[in-house]
Amino acid sequence: MKITTIGIDLAKNVFQIHGADARGKTVLRRQLKRAQMLAFFARL
Repeated sequence: MKITTIGIDLAKNVFQIHGADARGKTVLRRQLKRAQMLAFFARL
């Protein structure tokens, strides 16, 4: 699972994260709170 593209829907309290591979296939969908964002992207 290699993520090449990440999309983020910004909101006030919750962010929707969408990751896609080189072919455009969805490989990741997450709903994160603001406090979880930094830790999530540090693990990628």
